[in-house]
Amino acid sequence: MPSLSRNINVISRCASAYRAERLEGSGISAAHYFYIIAVCKNPGISQDKLAKALYINKSSVARAFQTLENDGFIRREQSESDRRIILVYPTEKAEELFPTICEVSRSWNRYLFEALDEDERELFMSLLEKIAKRDTDYVDSEREGEK
Repeated sequence: MPSLSRNINVISRCASAYRAERLEGSGISAAHYFYIIAVCKNPGISQDKLAKALYINKSSVARAFQTLENDGFIRREQSESDRRIILVYPTEKAEELFPTICEVSRSWNRYLFEALDEDERELFMSLLEKIAKRDTDYVDSEREGEK
């Protein structure tokens, strides 16, 4: 049986290469693509909440946000209600790039799904969502066990 993890990793690396090519010159790296999407869709999200939502460790999110802040794509503010919480907002620069990022995502998905008919697409997405749910349930249960 082919390795699920290997195939997912190959798809992810190819998607990253596609994003890097399409976003070249924009000032955003393929690695920061998901952060811009998340912040533009959820202005004022906390760093911790975003880390949990994307299943990325807090230190990686903090490093990515430091780069994005230095490059002028986001701004961070301490929460007025809880000074321990850092809230993240997109800048005008991020908001201007956001439609391009969304189109890059849509074009990659269109390219991938050209190989499948409508029934296969629906089945594939259903199965992928089922596996992703199982994965996130596991990680979330592990997080709960740490408390």
